[in-house]
Amino acid sequence: MSDELPVALVTGAARGIGLAIARLFLQRGHRVALLDNDEATLVKAEAALRHEGFGEPLAMAVPADVSHPQQVDAAVARTLAHFGRIDALVNNAGVAVFKPIGETTFHEWRHVMATNLDGAFLMTQAVVPVMLEEGGGAVVNIASISGLRASTLRVAYGTSKAALIHLTKQQAVEYGNAGIRVNAVAPGPVETAMAAAVHTPAIRADYHDSIPLARYGSEEEIAEAVFFLCSPRASYINGQTLAADGGFDAAGVGLPTLRKT
Repeated sequence: MSDELPVALVTGAARGIGLAIARLFLQRGHRVALLDNDEATLVKAEAALRHEGFGEPLAMAVPADVSHPQQVDAAVARTLAHFGRIDALVNNAGVAVFKPIGETTFHEWRHVMATNLDGAFLMTQAVVPVMLEEGGGAVVNIASISGLRASTLRVAYGTSKAALIHLTKQQAVEYGNAGIRVNAVAPGPVETAMAAAVHTPAIRADYHDSIPLARYGSEEEIAEAVFFLCSPRASYINGQTLAADGGFDAAGVGLPTLRKT
């Protein structure tokens, strides 16, 4: 029976949003390949899922760096050999450098672009032929609200996510003809371990004032948006970017004092 279950490949799946996405796919009846370049944390994530009842043949850890073409090809080949198919690809792997433009080095710029943009390009190119063997599939690129609106200290990160949003449209136009839908989810501030570590109380207060829902999102809420876009319920949605941000982008700069009235 498990061999008949659909398969999702999730990158950046060792922690945070990626792990939440992988867990939701498993809970909803998929088999999942969890890809990440942090092998130690990935092994722990796989063990945690196994403890929850999602061991082999349902979940498999695939250590790989999405910015390296050879590792991408090997990871996709391993996933195909193990599961026999790939129905959904979630390009979640990402890195960030938060520095002023003048202090961002070219090496840092390229590191962010290589993972956030090149990674999604390479992964999708490698997975599409596999999907075509099954008659189609769905790809979701995890962008960011920083790709829709500029903010300080995010020149590399924000630009990479803006480019990823356009890459999503390019992929949707070309692959849609072959039965592969491609969409993006652009999360706003989310309660992750990284956010807890780097967002000061002042930053958190600013976000709460600027977001109409007045709170951070959860990893599970982002996972729900991703799963929907990969599901048959989104069968006529292609080339779109869904901002899961509590209204942050819609509000623009906003005036919290006026909104409270």
